[in-house]
Amino acid sequence: MFNHEVKDISLAPYGLEKIEWAYRNMPVLRAIEAELIEKQPFKGLKISVSVHVEAKTACLARALARGGAEVSITGCNPLSTQDDVAAALAAGGMMNVYAVHGDSEEEYFGRLKKTLEFGPDIVIDDGGDLALLLHSEMKDLAPNVIGGCEETTTGVHRLEILKKEGKLAYPVIAVNDARCKHLFDNRFGTGQSVWTAIMATTNLVVAGKTVVVAGYGMCGRGVAMRAKGLGAKVIVTEIDPVKACEALMEGYSVMTMDEAAPLGDFFVTVTGCKDVIVERHFLAMKDGAVCCNAGHFDCEVSMKDIKKMAVSESELRHNVVGYKLTNGNTVCVIAEGRLVNLASGDGHPVEIMDMSFALQAQSAMYIATQPSRLPIDVYQTPEVIDNRVAEILLKTKNIKIDELTEEQKKYISSWDF
Repeated sequence: MFNHEVKDISLAPYGLEKIEWAYRNMPVLRAIEAELIEKQPFKGLKISVSVHVEAKTACLARALARGGAEVSITGCNPLSTQDDVAAALAAGGMMNVYAVHGDSEEEYFGRLKKTLEFGPDIVIDDGGDLALLLHSEMKDLAPNVIGGCEETTTGVHRLEILKKEGKLAYPVIAVNDARCKHLFDNRFGTGQSVWTAIMATTNLVVAGKTVVVAGYGMCGRGVAMRAKGLGAKVIVTEIDPVKACEALMEGYSVMTMDEAAPLGDFFVTVTGCKDVIVERHFLAMKDGAVCCNAGHFDCEVSMKDIKKMAVSESELRHNVVGYKLTNGNTVCVIAEGRLVNLASGDGHPVEIMDMSFALQAQSAMYIATQPSRLPIDVYQTPEVIDNRVAEILLKTKNIKIDELTEEQKKYISSWDF
């Protein structure tokens, strides 16, 4: 008997429609799922999953369950859960579901804890909140964990810090760093989904506007690229001199946030750090400037600062709050500064997450099928898994690529040409 905490179980039919639409457009995950069903690599294992509970992640969770796992799933952001999808998963009777849109911080962490309480063998994390609990309040469960998979840059960063300090409690595969993840999900997925969410939420034109992108990692590259394609003038702010040079060579203006604040019409933070836009930046912004965050945690656009300094605040449009400042200008913030593409949209395109979740499923299978427990470390995704995702995708599109001849293999593996 599976347990659930969802907003309204009667929403299940609507959620199932979304899940089935995603599933039909995820050929790579379907191929991996068929293998999981046949081999049952997770039989007898428990998997705790903390992800954005929406249609694509539902397909991943179902694949794990169909591969023999007892699955317990929750969200990884209080505003990214889609209640109809959570209801559909609960109604499906395949897993425990603890996910409600709009949770308070206390409710959110309460559901994370419930997801771990059944004692997982494998954890799948998006941002590292399960890892946080397994290294603090619930560390008594960590010795039972044979391995984990981490989906995001932010989560991998957390794990690397734990490893460096000698505190990492179980082996983890950094799925985020796989080529088929960061080259596509982070860049093309984030780039498209961020602007889809901003445009749908604001109904404002992007062409001719000035967009300020804070951070030029893979996600920032995608956001800047799509803004440029939509006709915007793009400014990039960075702390890394090499990335700043790269942005410059890509044709973007590069400057500090202090310099960019008076110029921007849209501000998108994608840094993984805190206090990227703070009080002095808000005061310098134009009347009507729109701020949002595409990093995992809601600390990049300082909501504490803007709430403290605002003379008044009002919802100008669904998911858009205007903060009137002492200088008479109003600065708009989308989705409370939370992850904009999920808190105010449907997240990455289906086909992009097909690749990412195929990586997650295979990485979990890799952990489950090791002859002995992996030593505690942060591992890169095995190259064979990365390549297999790409090969399956190309096959679904009837695309063939060249192969090296034996002579070519010999040539590139020898120092003596």
